Amino acid sequence: MSYTEKSQQWFTYNNLNEELKAELNTLWNQPKELEDRFYKALEFGTGGMRSELGVGTNRLNIYTVRKAIDGLARYIVEQGEEAMRRGVVVAYDSRHKSEEFAMEIAQVLGHYNIKSYVFDALRPTPELSFSIRYLNSFAGIVITASHNPPEYNGIKIYAEDGGQIPLEMAEVITSYINQVENELMIPFVQYETLLKNGLLQMIGEEFDKAYLAALDTLQLRKVAKSDMKIVFTPLHGTAHHLVPEGLKRFGFEHIILVEEQMTPDPEFSTVVSPNPEEHAAFEYAIRYGEKHDADLLLATDPDADRLGVAIKNAQGEYEVLTGNQTGALMLHYILEQKKRLGTLPLNGVVLKTIVTSEIGRTIAQNYGIEAIDTLTGFKFIGEKIKQFEEQSSHTFLFGYEESYGYLIKEFARDKDAVQAAVFITEVAAYYHEQGITLYTALLNLMNQYGYYQEDLVSLTLKGKDGATQIQEMMQQARQSPINEVAGKKVVMIEDYLSGQRNNYQTGVMSQIDLPTSNVLKLYLEGDTWITLRPSGTEPKIKFYFSVKEDTLDLSKSMLRKLKEEFMNTIQGVTI
Repeated sequence: MSYTEKSQQWFTYNNLNEELKAELNTLWNQPKELEDRFYKALEFGTGGMRSELGVGTNRLNIYTVRKAIDGLARYIVEQGEEAMRRGVVVAYDSRHKSEEFAMEIAQVLGHYNIKSYVFDALRPTPELSFSIRYLNSFAGIVITASHNPPEYNGIKIYAEDGGQIPLEMAEVITSYINQVENELMIPFVQYETLLKNGLLQMIGEEFDKAYLAALDTLQLRKVAKSDMKIVFTPLHGTAHHLVPEGLKRFGFEHIILVEEQMTPDPEFSTVVSPNPEEHAAFEYAIRYGEKHDADLLLATDPDADRLGVAIKNAQGEYEVLTGNQTGALMLHYILEQKKRLGTLPLNGVVLKTIVTSEIGRTIAQNYGIEAIDTLTGFKFIGEKIKQFEEQSSHTFLFGYEESYGYLIKEFARDKDAVQAAVFITEVAAYYHEQGITLYTALLNLMNQYGYYQEDLVSLTLKGKDGATQIQEMMQQARQSPINEVAGKKVVMIEDYLSGQRNNYQTGVMSQIDLPTSNVLKLYLEGDTWITLRPSGTEPKIKFYFSVKEDTLDLSKSMLRKLKEEFMNTIQGVTI
């Protein structure tokens, strides 16, 4: 069916949602936009889907949500009555339509006699992951678009272990979704009926208390009465309760809340982007920090799975740490404290992604601990944790990725900004008691383990044309490989799509022991690498850069040069 036929099908549907119908009426004189809305169905990826909200088969709305959940429901029915009885936990964040979508999900599941447990108000993604395990449900769903702009929302599906669904499960669900011929005709049962017959149960405070009790187990040192001042902002998202409460339970008294950002707001009206990776997201927190002379600034993204940290640098100005730097500080503290306590296991393991800094591996090796790489995305870290449990092969110690995602304890199976917020505060308090700032501690780590520096460049290319551009850029990089950047020769290329590693120095081709993915990684001379990866959740292509030179200044200089030369080569982009 062409996009014009599909749009007509929606327009002539008598029961089309009034808001969506009004939006559709504005598109008839915008053929390019109409095509983008209807030229394809919104894709269900490896763990869910994310898109701009709006009318169309290629946008997130009640009909595309129902279609996806219909596929999940059919999968659950196929697993049998026990899976249906165990049901699905549903959580949602502060975004537009999140609560409405939560009820839509319950209504579709209810048609298939599958029980739903829906939170009575917004909750963090990691609490959803925890709650699946706590309740022993068969699956879980969180409605969120993480740190995307306000016009986005999404759904992410979790398996019974609390981790994002594995590839095999996603493929079966996708096959069921693709069997749906008309998303407008998905059957559902009104939620009022489900509440009466017990197929819908609202949940809340009990799960908060259970999660906070689990959070207490993170603490490796009792915090002495601390005068450390902590500024916290949830950036209008879901961590407004759990992070302050967790900090109090860890013994921190001087918690300063960014009042303008404590209230959930789907427009994220006080920030350009609710992304703690960006320095601009800390504008209000820095203002509060300067007013109160705070030691530590913390910011979580809307669904509280990513944490940003800002600390005072040598000039007394607040500097936002990279995800690699925050991860290195936490990792080193975990290993050092467990060694001190005599609880560092011989089979301990650290998990990181292929685009995360190598300083983590260097730190782990110093303690005799193995660091294992996964593909980008915390779902792969969660899968590894599950594998280690089933095989009794390794003891999980820490998992992280450069994009501000961390997991300290596996009672949740996705990145957890609540865990990370209370834990990095414990780390900061440890150094504070010694009269050392977290910034000095970071410099000490680099002095010991190497002056690793990393950066990321993202290009946003929206729509059908943008998707084609991204595909062409990846093809160009594969078909006409770059031999040298910034005076450093390319010595090895890993193509995760073909699964091949080509070592130019030895002439040896070998297999990459990871699932296939559209990622290309170039290794250059002297501990330098570049990675190209189209985003799986946004219309972006990402370029990751990592260097290590003999001094911090040399590393920073090389990083700038590497980025500039490579981006000019690949796209003619000036940065």
